[in-house]
Amino acid sequence: MASHVIHVEVLGKDGPALQRFYGDVFGWKLNTDNPGGYGMFDGGGEGVGGGIGASNDGGPGHVTFYVHADDAAATLRRVEELGGRVLMPLTEIAPGTTIALFADPEGHIVGLM
Repeated sequence: MASHVIHVEVLGKDGPALQRFYGDVFGWKLNTDNPGGYGMFDGGGEGVGGGIGASNDGGPGHVTFYVHADDAAATLRRVEELGGRVLMPLTEIAPGTTIALFADPEGHIVGLM
């Protein structure tokens, strides 16, 4: 099976303001019922879901897309073979859900889930 985009993330200095902005612009209903107040939205069966919140380091933030990989460890090895860098190794964020982050050769950040 080919890999596919499964999640998009928008992070910035003021998470709640970004949540209001994107919610108002696109009519998204954001679920922030979690300890960090991360706003999750789903694609409604027609698109990719995602999340909006504050950047963990207080920096200006970024937009990241996450790709499903059947073998994330092998994918990260391939990233390094092709000149990318692993920024965050595979990390379990919820039972049965792992993520990793890598930078492409130009420094763009991409997530694996």
